[in-house]
Amino acid sequence: MPFVQPAGIHTSRVTRPKTELFYPVVTLPGEEEAAASMNASIRSSVRMLVEDQGSLDDPRSEMDGFYEIKNNQKGVLSLSLFNYAYTGGAHGLTLQRSLTFLNTEGKPVPLSGLFKRNADYKTRLSELVAQQIKQRGIETLQPFTGIRPDQDYYIADLTLVIWFSIYEITPYVYGFPYFPISVYDLGDMIKQDGPLGVMEVNQ
Repeated sequence: MPFVQPAGIHTSRVTRPKTELFYPVVTLPGEEEAAASMNASIRSSVRMLVEDQGSLDDPRSEMDGFYEIKNNQKGVLSLSLFNYAYTGGAHGLTLQRSLTFLNTEGKPVPLSGLFKRNADYKTRLSELVAQQIKQRGIETLQPFTGIRPDQDYYIADLTLVIWFSIYEITPYVYGFPYFPISVYDLGDMIKQDGPLGVMEVNQ
């Protein structure tokens, strides 16, 4: 596989009263239209996280936004956006949103877009997550029945990481439950021209 230049990433900072947000801005020389689309998706996600946190009317309230780059190689960019806010109550809450792109296309790839058409990825991933819950002794709020078809995820090299929001399946003390799954456990159903297929290619 020929070398693919990583996406350029720089940080944009937005400050408002009681609010400070840091988010990534993507540059792709020669793929400016794709980069513009990626940046629009990132900004939209940042806005959604802010809106989902609710009001900052409480005089004690505050909000911080930040991000983590999970993968930036082979033309695949995967990242997570975070937003922490204290809006009153016993403790603050952190929200997360992950986005994965093929740099040549510039659109966020949903979980289903990683797999071949008609592949029963939901059952396979649910089984692998259930195994980890048991092996790691993770306490769930209700018996685990499976992932959503559009479950949150990011890619880190040769690993697909399925994750759940705080309170989605576990008590608050667990924070975000993450379940790393090797690409080699999914090889028969991976879409070869999708992000996981691209990452699986060794040369």
